[in-house]
Amino acid sequence: MYTTSVSLLERLRQPEERAAWDRFISIYTPLLYRWATRFNLSPEEAADLVQEVFAALVVKLPALTYDQSRSFRGWLMTVSRNKLAERRRIKRVNEVSADSKCDPGIDDDPGEIVAETEYREMVTQRCLEVMQDSFLPSTWQAFWKLVVDGMTAPEVARETGLSISAVYSAKVRVMQRLRQELAGLVDEIELPKTRPGSFSVGPTVIS
Repeated sequence: MYTTSVSLLERLRQPEERAAWDRFISIYTPLLYRWATRFNLSPEEAADLVQEVFAALVVKLPALTYDQSRSFRGWLMTVSRNKLAERRRIKRVNEVSADSKCDPGIDDDPGEIVAETEYREMVTQRCLEVMQDSFLPSTWQAFWKLVVDGMTAPEVARETGLSISAVYSAKVRVMQRLRQELAGLVDEIELPKTRPGSFSVGPTVIS
């Protein structure tokens, strides 16, 4: 089946499941927006394309059939690429550009445009940003200092005022939640090198 979380995917198959769509949109907007800007689209054009992709997904996801040979990343990029091609076909009807440099290669493989490592990093970081408010600040700080900053548990305990056992508990709680959130979305968690909140979310998308 697709490597997306089945529970989330099943909820996304129901367009009225607003909470699932809000989560999906919040996580994937930055990825799609960055992908769109790589085709020399203006910020406004990129935001419009992201809107169009999500509108297409509302229609396509309920009818999505599982295919063990395909990844969700590749399928998503294909949908996005097709929406870009559609926009360009419409544009060509209205205007003809003589500058080939203004027509980036939409025939490039979409999986190469957003490579697997970058995909994992972006989705993981955005997921962390989304879930950060679900934890007490002390729990989050303990997790971050221990797992990302590489501090020892005694060092984190001294800085946060938590016990060493509480520091390890914070790590377990956050990592369990992160794995649950990313179940199937990525093959491997890529922890970010910058703190959540420093990542550009891109345009606001309303489904």
